[in-house]
Amino acid sequence: MRQSIISAALLGLILKCLLISGCNIGKQKTPEITVFAAISLTDALVEIGDAFSNKSKVKVFFNFAASTTLQRQIEKGASADVFISASPIQADELEALDLIEEESRTDILSNQLVVIAQKKARINIKHLHEIKLNSISKIAIGQPDIVPAGAYAKEVLKHLNLWEEIQPKLIFGTDVRATLAYVSTGNAMLAFVYETDTRVSDKVKLIYTIPSGTHSSITYPAVVLKGSSQKLKAQEFIEFLKTPTAINIFDNYGFRHQSTDTTHQKVMNTSQ
Repeated sequence: MRQSIISAALLGLILKCLLISGCNIGKQKTPEITVFAAISLTDALVEIGDAFSNKSKVKVFFNFAASTTLQRQIEKGASADVFISASPIQADELEALDLIEEESRTDILSNQLVVIAQKKARINIKHLHEIKLNSISKIAIGQPDIVPAGAYAKEVLKHLNLWEEIQPKLIFGTDVRATLAYVSTGNAMLAFVYETDTRVSDKVKLIYTIPSGTHSSITYPAVVLKGSSQKLKAQEFIEFLKTPTAINIFDNYGFRHQSTDTTHQKVMNTSQ
């Protein structure tokens, strides 16, 4: 009798352990990664994130902002796994602070700097020097110390000796989408943004494409951060950005692809 009681108790304990184990398996946490990315990538990366999650069963959370804003958040200890900036400068500075996995660094995309106006505006320019005309009042650019698009725009204006002359006309956006909004809402006549940004607003039109030789190459590097607790998943996400699925999505938003993804160069001298 005593042996039967002990056997029943052991059996009950085993069943309880199996039940708890089964519950734990059922409640296993889905892997997650957090991606800090330049705001110009918002629409494309949201789509790519969904495609990546469906394939890998990894949840992707995004934090979109100006590249330097994200860099500063990372420097202050913000939790992130992947960082994608719109300029090499931010990745360079994080690398100097030993905050990235250097071997993970991949240049994934490039972009085109353009000038836009409100869609209904009767403004056309054949040469950038025309922005000096009195008929053009407010011109929006991203804050050069924070927004890569603004830093590239500053380079262009300095290259053409226009920077000092048009200072009274300039208004500064906190990121490239805010800069675009100045035009779409009628608070500026022109704005310097990326070509890809013109595809997400039906209230603006592209009126001038900036020659590439007037500014540094626009490059988007992606890196895994040293503080990541999901380095393998983070690297998997970066690799996914080079797959046909991701490339097709980037194409739809007008991004250009890097011909190589190996070495990187410090191509800009101004702080972004």
